[in-house]
Amino acid sequence: MTDSMKALQYRSAGTAPEIVEIPRPVPGPGQVLLRVLAAGVCHSDFVVMGAPADQLSFPLPLTLGHEGVGTVAETGPGVHTVDVGDLVAVYGPWGCGACAKCAVGKENYCLRAGELGIHPPGLGAPGAIAEYMIVDDARHLVPIDDLDPVQAVPLTDAGLTPYHAIKHSLPKLIPGSTAVVIGAGGLGHVAIQLLRHLSPARVIALDVSAEKRALAKEVGAHHAIESDGAAAATIRELTAGRMAEAVFDFVGAPPTVAIAAACAAVEADVTIVGIGGGTLPVGFGVLPYEVSVSAPYWGSRAELIEVFDLARSGAISVHTETYALEQAPQAYERLHDGKVRGRAVILPNT
Repeated sequence: MTDSMKALQYRSAGTAPEIVEIPRPVPGPGQVLLRVLAAGVCHSDFVVMGAPADQLSFPLPLTLGHEGVGTVAETGPGVHTVDVGDLVAVYGPWGCGACAKCAVGKENYCLRAGELGIHPPGLGAPGAIAEYMIVDDARHLVPIDDLDPVQAVPLTDAGLTPYHAIKHSLPKLIPGSTAVVIGAGGLGHVAIQLLRHLSPARVIALDVSAEKRALAKEVGAHHAIESDGAAAATIRELTAGRMAEAVFDFVGAPPTVAIAAACAAVEADVTIVGIGGGTLPVGFGVLPYEVSVSAPYWGSRAELIEVFDLARSGAISVHTETYALEQAPQAYERLHDGKVRGRAVILPNT
């Protein structure tokens, strides 16, 4: 190994990410150095890159990428649960490992991460769009075994996040029920597959893009309709007035949140997964009776293992576009312009 490596970094507020050469990190006590085989590109990165400098809780430059798969290249002192050469995925929502939520594997809801300055890779800590990355603790590595790295890497977020959201609503998705998926992009097209595999519900996908509506149908949606002001009326017609028992908004912008509310049935779950800045008022008479609204974040480590098991069974697969590390800036441009079909994956060591 050389002492330097290439990485995609967000270097200063308001600028586009760029490929740079930086020192290759050395793992400290308890840490693992990963040789990155695949790294995912996600809309969440635009939230980081769109924030004013005074609103960032971590210093720049930042190596991007919160989805990572690779082989263990080196371990720091005290690491005994992984070996050099192991093929692993990174569990991204790092926590303190000791609070009540972390103790049951829910590091995505760590009670002390903010206080202790703990950030996920690519969202505060150095990320995966690099030839090598440091993983803070071996417990944040999950074996992928026989899964293809390109297929496995989006599952760490684009699979885990919708799985966590859908799992919560499964008791409501009984025979005769309807689930609505708003946004058939990276997360949404996986959500459709999860819903089809885990529930008997009718699945209706909404998107503004005809290409993504076609993808929604391809991966199993019963219906794919345009995400516009007429969507709720169409869903009312398709459900004979019953509406949807579960609505999953993977965009989260004000217009889509409004559609989500208009689609909800009595006692429905409305789950706002996307981080497009939309909010939903809750109060008597504002929504149908006993509608529950939630905004989940990522998922637990145990749920990531379950997602990998689903992928091994053939229940879910991710549509991917692959790019060399030097093409990573263009991958972000395509994602920003809505041109990525499924998920963009960077291959840093090809």
